[in-house]
Amino acid sequence: MSGAHLVGAFLEMMSAERGAAANTIEAYRRDLSDYSGFVAGRGQSLLDCPRDTITAYLENLKLEGLSASSSARRLSAIRQLHKFLCADGLRGDDPTRIVASPKPRRALPKVLSVAEVDRLLTLAETEANAPASPAKQLAARRLYCLLEMLYATGLRVSELVSLRRNAVVRDASFITVIGKGSKERIVPMNDRARDAVRAWIETLPPGPWLFPANGEDGYLARQVFARDLKGLAGRAGISAARVAPHVLRHAFASHLLAGGADLRVVQMLLGHADISTTQIYTHVLDEKLRNLVEQHHPLAQE
Repeated sequence: MSGAHLVGAFLEMMSAERGAAANTIEAYRRDLSDYSGFVAGRGQSLLDCPRDTITAYLENLKLEGLSASSSARRLSAIRQLHKFLCADGLRGDDPTRIVASPKPRRALPKVLSVAEVDRLLTLAETEANAPASPAKQLAARRLYCLLEMLYATGLRVSELVSLRRNAVVRDASFITVIGKGSKERIVPMNDRARDAVRAWIETLPPGPWLFPANGEDGYLARQVFARDLKGLAGRAGISAARVAPHVLRHAFASHLLAGGADLRVVQMLLGHADISTTQIYTHVLDEKLRNLVEQHHPLAQE
């Protein structure tokens, strides 16, 4: 049987036995027709092509610029085709059995510039000190404190909003954080964040939480913080789509590294168990390293 006939038989099975939708069948047809043509171009058939043909096809997709996720989707269709051929006794082995699926590259984190973060902080401070109704002023002061702490410490938003008041030591120079896996770490705070925390605590009634709220948990919901932060971004002239609490955590790490901080120190501050997680931020060092080489390499001035 030709490759087209084998692919057609597989698609009939998908439609009749699995009830696949027409759009799904058409997508499988396109992917498998392309694969079948590649196999035929190597002088092989779907019934005898080896594993090397599968890996060569995936490499060809990569050279054509297909994304890892799209290549993985095609490999999934190819796996199902070969399982069908084996199940029907048309071939005795499955060449896809030990082929690794293409892994997508980890997306680079969205990062705000130092100037953009400064605009957010400046506006938040201005609004916190502006005359307003008690409720609005309280919300503005809370947002300013949250923002200063987030950019100063790089905490996860869940860690920040759930901080207990006793997590802030007496002089507020450090905070004690319980992170993922109930691991405790000590994170320093700069002067601006320390002053913001002191001013915020003075407005609070007695209670266990640093950012109390009336919800079930007793502390501020992270969604409320995210909503308020996006509103602040819009008022500061920054697209709300680019701003979220986690983006400030990314900014904290990226700006530290760009300023010369050690990667291991940033890993500790972020609470990453594996340094490979922290290494996604090293993309910010590319320009700095290039400038360093241009300035100091003996041949760079020629």
